[in-house]
Amino acid sequence: MGNRRHHREGTSCVTNGGKTTLAKNLQKHLPNCSVISQDDFFKPQSEIETDKNGFLQYDVLEALNMEKMMSAISCCMENPRHSLVSTDWGNAEETPILIIEGFLLFNYKPFATIWNRSYFLTIPYEECKRRRSTRVYNPPDPPGYLDGHVWPMYLKHRKEMEENVTWEIVYLDGTKSEDDLFSQVYEDIIQELEKQKRLQVTS
Repeated sequence: MGNRRHHREGTSCVTNGGKTTLAKNLQKHLPNCSVISQDDFFKPQSEIETDKNGFLQYDVLEALNMEKMMSAISCCMENPRHSLVSTDWGNAEETPILIIEGFLLFNYKPFATIWNRSYFLTIPYEECKRRRSTRVYNPPDPPGYLDGHVWPMYLKHRKEMEENVTWEIVYLDGTKSEDDLFSQVYEDIIQELEKQKRLQVTS
């Protein structure tokens, strides 16, 4: 990679908000683009705590191996050719782009200094409930899991994020079409990359 620095995007939202689809669409169209997904760093089910209602506590940072995720991000930034995901290296002059997607990115303090751009997709409760009902999970959602764990944790973590984050987060309407969301974020990233290139030329 030489001394070229990654351009790092964070994409977060409530479960089923569309972050993974958006990240994959961006990876298809951006050169030298890798994606790291927070979902790949869940701890084994045997290590997930259970609350008083018997609900597995998946929607908390403690359910994730965040140190391992941070190590994977650092590895990718140091040498993008050894990233976790297959990457298009057609134009080696392009700035490497690393998209990190997950539901609890901006609540993890060690990540605070890594973002060039941060996006947060929002969807209302009813839409989240509708989308989640169409998904198959392992282990399956027990009755009342969305209302008893997932949604309350989302509200708690979003409140914490909004109170503690000191950098700009771009909020996106997750009910928009995949194409509209892709176009909005793609254009924003391209503008940001062009701005960085201009700064490099003048510095």
